Amino acid sequence: MKRILVTGGVGFIGSHTCYSLLENNFNLCVIDSLVNSNIKSLEKIKYIFKKKKIDISAKLEFLKGDLKDKIFLDGVFKNAEQQKKPFDGVIHFAGLKAVAESVAKPFLYWENNVIGSFNLINSMEKYDCKTIVFSSSATVYGASTKRVLNEVSKINPINPYGSTKIAIENLLNDISMSLKKEWKIAILRYFNPIGAHNSGLLGENPLQKPNNIFPIIINSAFENKTMKVFGDDWPTHDGTCIRDYIHVEDLAEGHVKALKHLFQNKSQNITLNIGTGKGISVLELIKTFQEINSVKVPYVIEKRREGDVCKLIADNSKAKNILNWSPQKSLNEMCQDGWQWKCLNPNGY
Repeated sequence: MKRILVTGGVGFIGSHTCYSLLENNFNLCVIDSLVNSNIKSLEKIKYIFKKKKIDISAKLEFLKGDLKDKIFLDGVFKNAEQQKKPFDGVIHFAGLKAVAESVAKPFLYWENNVIGSFNLINSMEKYDCKTIVFSSSATVYGASTKRVLNEVSKINPINPYGSTKIAIENLLNDISMSLKKEWKIAILRYFNPIGAHNSGLLGENPLQKPNNIFPIIINSAFENKTMKVFGDDWPTHDGTCIRDYIHVEDLAEGHVKALKHLFQNKSQNITLNIGTGKGISVLELIKTFQEINSVKVPYVIEKRREGDVCKLIADNSKAKNILNWSPQKSLNEMCQDGWQWKCLNPNGY
């Protein structure tokens, strides 16, 4: 079975994707700096499989390291080759991802996201591993006025986080143009992943103060602490921002299907939106969370936050057609699974 290198595989999306990859019989080597993640997520994955009487210990390897460290990265690929267990492909999640933090610390984001990705792709080229699924973001579209965004919508990031993502996309596109017959590339632009694994054992566990809305909603409900909603004067039906929320399990399945597609087809470079195609406002998300879980989410309206955009909704038809993938989980399930994770793991992992 094919062996996959997963960067940032200990984090929220990475760990759920690792679970899905293992379900699909891939062997994994996960590298993570553990700057904003907890190694216990991989232990939870092993435990979930153990409950099914499946031992995946030999299929899951972990290495702590940072993509900015060229020597470490080259060593990972070299050791895999020497052990006659070379990597067949890479899924690249590793990177910083908070919009507000990127506005405050652009140097940090360009160093971690762009330089780290450059080092990874350089090592892949050096050791003849030329299949990659890259975790990009809908933030590359910026403040679009379109109702829904497709893959050819205007690229115009308005914050450093989005700028770093499009820089990495451009690097991959340049490599693809130069070496068309060698590289297989899937760039997945996903929208707002929320929820948690249906077992309640895997979930979002930011070690630093969360910046994305769903863990903030969860913490607000759990601690009865007032959260901030940034702006009620956006040009939307209720004045709050609209986003396309997707269950993290559906997103993980999208990565697996993208990887399989690359393996099953000739060299190519595809860019795909991974979202539900449905827009939900911040207040609608809060209301649904309250109703489905019978809890109160206290909130206060604040002024707009720098770097935010009004509306981001995916046209996911290309991913549906090419990957034969479609999201299965409802907003109710996203809210239920996220709350279950918090209730079973009040202090995280």
